Amino acid sequence: MRGKVCAMQKKVFQLLVDNTSGVLSRIAGLFSRRGYNIDSITAGVTADPRFTRITIVTSGDDEILDQIEKQVAKLVDVRDIKELKPGESVYRELAMIKVKASANERQGVIAVADIFRAKIVDVSTESLIIELTGNQDKIEAFINLLDGYEILELARTGIAGLGRGIENVTYL
Repeated sequence: MRGKVCAMQKKVFQLLVDNTSGVLSRIAGLFSRRGYNIDSITAGVTADPRFTRITIVTSGDDEILDQIEKQVAKLVDVRDIKELKPGESVYRELAMIKVKASANERQGVIAVADIFRAKIVDVSTESLIIELTGNQDKIEAFINLLDGYEILELARTGIAGLGRGIENVTYL
């Protein structure tokens, strides 16, 4: 008898947690202790300064992802956890990309940036820094179009997301 094959998938979890010191460390520690992977994590205070919203992108099979959700929900500081499903949520990521570009190459880089509605936030004699906001597919497509140019540095924030509408808003 063959073992069943479990497909790896990604899930985006949104946590509402107490805004206390060490909360992010405790959440990351849970992932580390259990051997779970964090693909990206973002955190920031909410409109209510008592709480922080954390968005975690993680991957695994269905069993692992269910375990992650259950284990995180048990943490003392966690007030709410929900999955942000792709069709029911809006995701955004910020990327800053430093591209090597001489005066002759600059217009080509700017033209690609314009197509993606990216902003040029810094220009020097040898490089440009481009700021791009969008979903992960948009950022990946932009980076792929820069293939003919040398990317000197790249910084990405990871996903921040919110569910659409007011049905799933958590009030504490």
